[in-house]
Amino acid sequence: MALAAKEEVVSIDWIAERYSISRNHLAKVAQDLAAAGFIETIRGRSGGVRLARPPAEINVGDVVRTLENMEGFVACMGGKSDCSIVGACGLKGALGGALQAFLVHLDGYTLSQIMGPRTNLLAMLEPG
Repeated sequence: MALAAKEEVVSIDWIAERYSISRNHLAKVAQDLAAAGFIETIRGRSGGVRLARPPAEINVGDVVRTLENMEGFVACMGGKSDCSIVGACGLKGALGGALQAFLVHLDGYTLSQIMGPRTNLLAMLEPG
């Protein structure tokens, strides 16, 4: 949302500071977003990141699928541990349906729709 609001190249440090998150974590997320084609990275002194396409063309469901591992939500859905009650439990189907509904719901939104008015977001991100 910060990149959509700023409409320019923004440093990882700037975003990390505004959202009070780890710079290292954000750098890894940015790498994943760049690999998926959501953002572009710019190297050099005035480098940083920017959106690779307009906010109206970035689907929220696609971003969540890119960043989150839905396969291992619980052990029986692709996690690394074995479940001792597989076959007798209905949780896998219930959670699978819920996850699918969650993602389908997010598919109905673009970045431009969830960010709200650009000026409001910028006012919150810029130090006062």
